[in-house]
Amino acid sequence: MQIKHRVYENTLYVVLSGELDEHSAYHARISLDEIFDMPKFKQIIIDLSELDFMDSTGIGVLIGRYKRMKDKQIPIFICNPSTHAERIFKMTGLYEIMPKIS
Repeated sequence: MQIKHRVYENTLYVVLSGELDEHSAYHARISLDEIFDMPKFKQIIIDLSELDFMDSTGIGVLIGRYKRMKDKQIPIFICNPSTHAERIFKMTGLYEIMPKIS
């Protein structure tokens, strides 16, 4: 699992690469929390185009980050989901809390 990020015009862009599963969840959770604690952004866009696999543990990581940002009133959006991620987000209803954008 690799996580890349940058802030541009008050938006935090995060790219998740590899597999977000029980083996990478701890590292992903710690890394995302550190990134999300940075100042100077008003929304987050998570790019899933490079995410090869995600299981229920990965879903839990994303939901946990959503809850933290909801408390700060910072919305999270999803873009470029892989076919696998798209299927999971539709099945679980995650797009209702983290909308998909183009």
